[in-house]
Amino acid sequence: MTDLMEQLRQIGALKSGHFLLASGRHSDVYLEKFDLLRNPGATEIVCARFVEAFGDIPVDVVVGPTTGGILLAFETARQMGLPAAYAERASEGVETREIRRSTTFAEAARVLVVDDILTTGGSIRETLGALQVHPVEVMGIGVLVDRSNGKVEFGDIPLRPLARQNVESWEPSECPMCSYGEPLVKPGTTVAQNALQGT
Repeated sequence: MTDLMEQLRQIGALKSGHFLLASGRHSDVYLEKFDLLRNPGATEIVCARFVEAFGDIPVDVVVGPTTGGILLAFETARQMGLPAAYAERASEGVETREIRRSTTFAEAARVLVVDDILTTGGSIRETLGALQVHPVEVMGIGVLVDRSNGKVEFGDIPLRPLARQNVESWEPSECPMCSYGEPLVKPGTTVAQNALQGT
């Protein structure tokens, strides 16, 4: 099977260049998950990896957080022949999630949580919080890519990333691409953000 990171590179989701990260730091690598999620065929192939990775764990329902986790949960559940559920923001600007839209779980339902990119683990912790008020047991957590350098854990719940990525980044004042004058791109836009470099 092709390495996941190479597969993401082939479909254009793993990019090389000069990028402004959400942290304000600069990097020469960026993973645009929506270049994967816009491609149903590629998403189907990737989610088959979740099915394989958790084939030894009994699961009754697959849960994913908004936004990218919804698509991964749906496709993984479809391949497993299971229902899917989604953890949405409780309200704008509030870092809690809820299982909404009349979703219910059977007593002692066994849950697999899936998400896209693991950096701090915030969206997964919020999803676990949303599940605490339901009569379920979380059996495992799967993520496409773990960018935490193995620093993020979730207690006794098994975490199985499909790939790991160590991304080097720099403060703008120390960025080698800035010193070369390479245009800075803010992911999510199509225009080089030269103004962000102060040029």
